[in-house]
Amino acid sequence: MGHKHTKDEILAGAMEAALADGLSRLTFGRVAKHLGISDRVVVYYFPSKDDLISEVLIVLGINLQSALASAFEQGATDHTDLARTAWPILSAPEHDAVFSLFFEASGLAATGREPYHSVVKQLIDAWVEWLMGFLTGPTETRQSEAEAAVAVIDGLLLLRKVGGSAAADRAAARLGLN
Repeated sequence: MGHKHTKDEILAGAMEAALADGLSRLTFGRVAKHLGISDRVVVYYFPSKDDLISEVLIVLGINLQSALASAFEQGATDHTDLARTAWPILSAPEHDAVFSLFFEASGLAATGREPYHSVVKQLIDAWVEWLMGFLTGPTETRQSEAEAAVAVIDGLLLLRKVGGSAAADRAAARLGLN
């Protein structure tokens, strides 16, 4: 009897394939080829491409939260504190491929295309809620402070992807994050 693949193994292979080729090129066939299995095995666990893409994006978001969790041991008073703590971690070159996928998904979300629109909104909402838990300021301003942190960080990361790391570093310095 052959090796049975788990959903987690196939999801990990899908994440590797997406990181290598992008979300727009993610197919059952590419995942199957990457893992050396039949595409029917991929379809068994992910009945649609939308299911596959959604789960890849959610796991990438969770992985980024894990990377940041240890940095947020002390509470932050506002969005600048959050961004100052997150920027050095998220701007590290090992996260570039992840943000390439996020920005690819965000571009597709901006056009209203599903599942990107729903999943990216879900990811951003989850990030805001998660970041709110690290803020020590007034309860009534925590959501807007977390949203501002996401806006600043995502803007800097997009600048890093498009304009280069030097431009993003200059902007981060101007914003007082370095």
